[in-house]
Amino acid sequence: MHLDAFLWMFLPVFVAGGSALLSFYIMQARMEVALAKERESLAEARATITSQKITMEERIKATEEATKRRAMDEFMQDFRVEERSYARETKSLTVSRKIIVMQERLFFRNIPLSNWVERKMVVEEGRDLDQLPQESVFAAAASVGENRLPISKFLDEVGMGHSHDSSPETGALMSTRIPAFGAQ
Repeated sequence: MHLDAFLWMFLPVFVAGGSALLSFYIMQARMEVALAKERESLAEARATITSQKITMEERIKATEEATKRRAMDEFMQDFRVEERSYARETKSLTVSRKIIVMQERLFFRNIPLSNWVERKMVVEEGRDLDQLPQESVFAAAASVGENRLPISKFLDEVGMGHSHDSSPETGALMSTRIPAFGAQ
């Protein structure tokens, strides 16, 4: 009988221990499921944050590049090239030349960045040594019929015999252009 009483006495303790062990394992499984759900939601949140971070970085880079490009375009629009051209006629005893001179200068806003750069194109070249008058410079004025020397008449013919004109070059401004330089 001892054994029966001993069994009845410890049987509730064994059942209580088994129940406690069973509830512990069930709770452990529930906690693992809840932890797995939390890890899953945390992984989704991290993935969302990572994708948003990458997207934000790309947007920032694109915005910086667009801003730099726009700033460079605005900077380049401040550069301009001023052009002007005129005809220059040079007359001497041996040669008569007509030259078109084109000049360019680089500006930043209203500040010149360079001196005038000149390009010359010969348009017409005439009269050389063969075309000079064959009369002697020292021929008598009476044989010519005037009180002037033949060289002064020659200079009048070519347009240089103006009264004491000191400069053999004459120029007439033809045009001045100021095209834009840089992005349009």
